[in-house]
Amino acid sequence: MIKKIALGVMLSMGIAATGQAQIFKNVVKNAGNVFGGKKTQGKTLGPTNTEITAGLREALEIGAKTATNKLSLKDGFLGNALVKVLMPPEAKKVENALRTIGMGSYVDKAIVAMNRAAEDASQQALPIFVNAIKGMTIQDALGILRGSDDAATQYLKGKTTAQLTAAFKPVISASLDKVNATKYWAEVFDIYNALPTTNNKVNPDLTGYVTERALNGIFLMVAEQEQKIRLNPAEQVTDILKKVFGKK
Repeated sequence: MIKKIALGVMLSMGIAATGQAQIFKNVVKNAGNVFGGKKTQGKTLGPTNTEITAGLREALEIGAKTATNKLSLKDGFLGNALVKVLMPPEAKKVENALRTIGMGSYVDKAIVAMNRAAEDASQQALPIFVNAIKGMTIQDALGILRGSDDAATQYLKGKTTAQLTAAFKPVISASLDKVNATKYWAEVFDIYNALPTTNNKVNPDLTGYVTERALNGIFLMVAEQEQKIRLNPAEQVTDILKKVFGKK
Protein backbone atom coordinates (compact mmCIF):
# COMPACT_ATOMS: atom_id res chain seq x y z
CA MET A 1 0.00 0.00 0.00
CA ILE A 2 2.82 2.40 0.92
CA LYS A 3 4.51 1.71 -2.43
CA LYS A 4 1.28 2.50 -4.29
CA ILE A 5 0.86 5.78 -2.40
CA ALA A 6 4.47 6.75 -3.07
CA LEU A 7 4.09 5.92 -6.74
CA GLY A 8 0.92 8.03 -6.90
CA VAL A 9 2.64 10.99 -5.27
CA MET A 10 5.58 10.74 -7.66
CA LEU A 11 3.26 10.57 -10.67
CA SER A 12 1.30 13.59 -9.39
CA MET A 13 4.50 15.58 -8.90
CA GLY A 14 5.65 14.69 -12.39
CA ILE A 15 2.37 15.73 -13.92
CA ALA A 16 2.39 19.00 -11.94
CA ALA A 17 5.94 19.75 -12.98
CA THR A 18 5.13 19.00 -16.59
CA GLY A 19 2.04 21.22 -16.37
CA GLN A 20 4.01 24.10 -14.86
CA ALA A 21 6.65 23.79 -17.54
CA GLN A 22 3.97 23.89 -20.23
CA ILE A 23 2.30 26.91 -18.59
CA PHE A 24 5.66 28.72 -18.56
CA LYS A 25 6.21 27.89 -22.22
CA ASN A 26 2.75 29.21 -23.06
CA VAL A 27 3.39 32.47 -21.17
CA VAL A 28 6.64 33.02 -23.03
CA LYS A 29 5.00 32.18 -26.34
CA ASN A 30 2.08 34.54 -25.72
CA ALA A 31 4.40 37.32 -24.60
CA GLY A 32 6.30 36.93 -27.85
CA ASN A 33 3.05 37.08 -29.76
CA VAL A 34 1.95 40.27 -28.03
CA PHE A 35 5.20 42.15 -28.55
CA GLY A 36 5.85 40.76 -31.99
CA GLY A 37 2.32 41.15 -33.33
CA LYS A 38 2.07 37.44 -34.25
CA LYS A 39 -1.17 35.56 -34.58
CA THR A 40 -2.53 33.10 -32.03
CA GLN A 41 -5.46 30.96 -33.19
CA GLY A 42 -6.04 33.38 -36.06
CA LYS A 43 -6.23 36.51 -33.88
CA THR A 44 -3.66 39.30 -33.92
CA LEU A 45 -2.74 40.19 -30.34
CA GLY A 46 -0.96 43.46 -31.11
CA PRO A 47 0.71 45.58 -33.80
CA THR A 48 4.17 44.66 -34.97
CA ASN A 49 7.09 47.03 -34.45
CA THR A 50 6.92 47.90 -38.14
CA GLU A 51 3.22 48.75 -37.80
CA ILE A 52 3.89 50.85 -34.69
CA THR A 53 6.51 52.84 -36.61
CA ALA A 54 4.18 53.29 -39.59
CA GLY A 55 1.32 54.36 -37.31
CA LEU A 56 3.41 56.95 -35.48
CA ARG A 57 4.78 58.33 -38.73
CA GLU A 58 1.24 58.68 -40.02
CA ALA A 59 0.03 60.33 -36.81
CA LEU A 60 2.89 62.83 -36.89
CA GLU A 61 2.37 63.61 -40.55
CA ILE A 62 -1.35 64.23 -39.99
CA GLY A 63 -0.55 66.43 -37.00
CA ALA A 64 2.12 68.37 -38.88
CA LYS A 65 -0.11 68.91 -41.93
CA THR A 66 -3.09 69.99 -39.83
CA ALA A 67 -1.02 72.39 -37.73
CA THR A 68 0.85 74.03 -40.60
CA ASN A 69 -2.27 74.29 -42.77
CA LYS A 70 -4.22 76.01 -39.99
CA LEU A 71 -1.45 78.35 -38.93
CA SER A 72 -0.46 79.41 -42.45
CA LEU A 73 -3.96 80.77 -43.14
CA LYS A 74 -4.78 84.42 -42.57
CA ASP A 75 -5.43 84.86 -38.84
CA GLY A 76 -3.97 81.40 -38.19
CA PHE A 77 -1.82 83.00 -35.50
CA LEU A 78 -3.59 86.30 -34.99
CA GLY A 79 -7.00 84.69 -34.44
CA ASN A 80 -5.80 81.93 -32.09
CA ALA A 81 -5.25 83.07 -28.51
CA LEU A 82 -3.06 80.03 -27.77
CA VAL A 83 -0.40 80.96 -30.34
CA LYS A 84 -0.95 84.66 -31.06
CA VAL A 85 2.33 86.58 -31.17
CA LEU A 86 2.19 89.42 -28.65
CA MET A 87 4.77 91.98 -27.63
CA PRO A 88 7.82 90.35 -25.99
CA PRO A 89 8.11 90.64 -22.20
CA GLU A 90 11.01 93.09 -22.44
CA ALA A 91 8.85 95.34 -24.65
CA LYS A 92 5.75 95.15 -22.46
CA LYS A 93 6.61 98.43 -20.75
CA VAL A 94 6.82 100.00 -24.20
CA GLU A 95 3.32 98.79 -25.04
CA ASN A 96 1.90 99.97 -21.72
CA ALA A 97 3.50 103.39 -22.05
CA LEU A 98 2.18 103.96 -25.58
CA ARG A 99 -1.32 102.76 -24.74
CA THR A 100 -1.35 105.09 -21.72
CA ILE A 101 -0.70 108.14 -23.92
CA GLY A 102 -3.28 107.06 -26.53
CA MET A 103 -0.87 105.63 -29.13
CA GLY A 104 -1.98 102.01 -28.85
CA SER A 105 -2.73 101.87 -32.58
CA TYR A 106 1.00 101.74 -33.31
CA VAL A 107 1.34 98.74 -31.03
CA ASP A 108 -1.68 97.05 -32.61
CA LYS A 109 -0.22 97.48 -36.10
CA ALA A 110 3.06 95.95 -34.95
CA ILE A 111 1.27 92.95 -33.39
CA VAL A 112 -0.80 92.31 -36.52
CA ALA A 113 2.31 92.51 -38.68
CA MET A 114 4.25 90.07 -36.46
CA ASN A 115 1.44 87.52 -36.70
CA ARG A 116 1.21 87.90 -40.47
CA ALA A 117 4.92 87.13 -40.69
CA ALA A 118 4.48 84.00 -38.54
CA GLU A 119 1.59 82.85 -40.74
CA ASP A 120 3.67 83.40 -43.85
CA ALA A 121 6.64 81.44 -42.52
CA SER A 122 4.55 78.46 -41.35
CA GLN A 123 4.29 77.26 -44.94
CA GLN A 124 7.99 76.39 -44.81
CA ALA A 125 7.62 73.91 -41.95
CA LEU A 126 5.86 70.93 -43.53
CA PRO A 127 8.66 69.68 -45.87
CA ILE A 128 11.12 69.82 -42.97
CA PHE A 129 8.70 67.92 -40.73
CA VAL A 130 8.06 65.26 -43.36
CA ASN A 131 11.79 64.68 -43.88
CA ALA A 132 12.29 64.19 -40.12
CA ILE A 133 9.31 61.85 -39.88
CA LYS A 134 10.73 59.62 -42.61
CA GLY A 135 13.89 59.22 -40.54
CA MET A 136 12.05 57.76 -37.53
CA THR A 137 13.48 54.37 -36.49
CA ILE A 138 11.73 51.44 -34.79
CA GLN A 139 13.57 52.30 -31.56
CA ASP A 140 12.33 55.90 -31.82
CA ALA A 141 8.78 54.67 -32.40
CA LEU A 142 8.71 52.27 -29.45
CA GLY A 143 9.97 54.99 -27.13
CA ILE A 144 7.38 57.44 -28.44
CA LEU A 145 4.50 54.97 -28.10
CA ARG A 146 5.32 54.35 -24.45
CA GLY A 147 5.90 58.04 -23.77
CA SER A 148 3.66 60.96 -22.84
CA ASP A 149 0.78 62.26 -24.95
CA ASP A 150 3.15 64.67 -26.71
CA ALA A 151 6.14 62.31 -27.03
CA ALA A 152 5.96 62.29 -30.84
CA THR A 153 5.87 66.08 -30.94
CA GLN A 154 8.88 66.28 -28.62
CA TYR A 155 10.73 63.86 -30.91
CA LEU A 156 9.87 66.08 -33.88
CA LYS A 157 10.89 69.20 -31.99
CA GLY A 158 14.28 67.73 -31.14
CA LYS A 159 14.90 66.69 -34.74
CA THR A 160 13.75 69.85 -36.51
CA THR A 161 14.13 72.96 -34.32
CA ALA A 162 17.59 73.95 -35.57
CA GLN A 163 16.64 73.40 -39.22
CA LEU A 164 13.30 75.17 -38.83
CA THR A 165 14.94 78.15 -37.16
CA ALA A 166 17.42 78.45 -40.03
CA ALA A 167 14.61 78.15 -42.58
CA PHE A 168 12.20 80.48 -40.78
CA LYS A 169 14.47 83.44 -40.04
CA PRO A 170 14.96 84.67 -43.61
CA VAL A 171 11.29 84.06 -44.45
CA ILE A 172 10.12 85.92 -41.36
CA SER A 173 12.58 88.73 -42.00
CA ALA A 174 11.24 89.12 -45.54
CA SER A 175 7.65 88.79 -44.32
CA LEU A 176 8.19 91.42 -41.63
CA ASP A 177 9.39 93.81 -44.31
CA LYS A 178 6.56 92.84 -46.66
CA VAL A 179 3.84 93.52 -44.09
CA ASN A 180 5.57 96.66 -42.80
CA ALA A 181 6.27 95.09 -39.40
CA THR A 182 9.79 96.48 -39.40
CA LYS A 183 8.37 99.95 -40.03
CA TYR A 184 5.72 99.62 -37.32
CA TRP A 185 8.25 98.16 -34.90
CA ALA A 186 10.64 101.03 -35.53
CA GLU A 187 7.83 103.55 -35.05
CA VAL A 188 6.83 101.97 -31.73
CA PHE A 189 10.31 102.09 -30.31
CA ASP A 190 11.21 105.45 -31.80
CA ILE A 191 8.18 106.96 -30.07
CA TYR A 192 8.92 105.18 -26.79
CA ASN A 193 12.64 105.97 -26.81
CA ALA A 194 11.83 109.63 -27.46
CA LEU A 195 9.60 109.94 -24.37
CA PRO A 196 11.13 112.11 -21.63
CA THR A 197 10.42 109.36 -19.09
CA THR A 198 12.49 106.77 -20.99
CA ASN A 199 15.86 106.19 -19.39
CA ASN A 200 16.80 102.81 -20.95
CA LYS A 201 16.18 102.56 -24.67
CA VAL A 202 14.64 99.23 -25.84
CA ASN A 203 14.80 97.51 -29.22
CA PRO A 204 14.56 93.69 -29.04
CA ASP A 205 15.50 91.40 -31.95
CA LEU A 206 12.23 91.39 -33.89
CA THR A 207 13.09 88.59 -36.34
CA GLY A 208 14.47 86.30 -33.64
CA TYR A 209 11.49 86.88 -31.39
CA VAL A 210 8.85 86.23 -34.06
CA THR A 211 10.74 83.13 -35.25
CA GLU A 212 10.76 81.68 -31.74
CA ARG A 213 7.08 82.41 -31.19
CA ALA A 214 6.12 80.97 -34.58
CA LEU A 215 7.93 77.70 -33.84
CA ASN A 216 6.40 77.48 -30.37
CA GLY A 217 2.96 77.92 -31.91
CA ILE A 218 3.51 75.23 -34.52
CA PHE A 219 4.74 72.65 -32.00
CA LEU A 220 1.83 73.48 -29.69
CA MET A 221 -0.62 72.75 -32.49
CA VAL A 222 1.19 69.54 -33.52
CA ALA A 223 1.02 68.35 -29.88
CA GLU A 224 -2.69 69.13 -29.79
CA GLN A 225 -3.27 66.98 -32.88
CA GLU A 226 -1.10 64.17 -31.50
CA GLN A 227 -3.11 64.07 -28.27
CA LYS A 228 -6.37 63.90 -30.21
CA ILE A 229 -5.13 60.92 -32.25
CA ARG A 230 -3.87 59.11 -29.16
CA LEU A 231 -7.00 59.61 -27.05
CA ASN A 232 -9.95 60.08 -29.40
CA PRO A 233 -11.07 57.09 -31.54
CA ALA A 234 -12.83 59.50 -33.91
CA GLU A 235 -9.41 60.97 -34.81
CA GLN A 236 -7.96 57.53 -35.62
CA VAL A 237 -9.05 57.81 -39.22
CA THR A 238 -7.01 55.01 -40.82
CA ASP A 239 -6.66 51.28 -40.10
CA ILE A 240 -3.04 51.61 -38.99
CA LEU A 241 -3.91 54.41 -36.53
CA LYS A 242 -6.74 52.32 -35.08
CA LYS A 243 -4.42 49.33 -34.70
CA VAL A 244 -1.62 51.26 -33.00
CA PHE A 245 -3.64 53.63 -30.82
CA GLY A 246 -7.07 51.98 -30.59
CA LYS A 247 -6.31 49.80 -27.58
CA LYS A 248 -3.43 51.75 -26.11
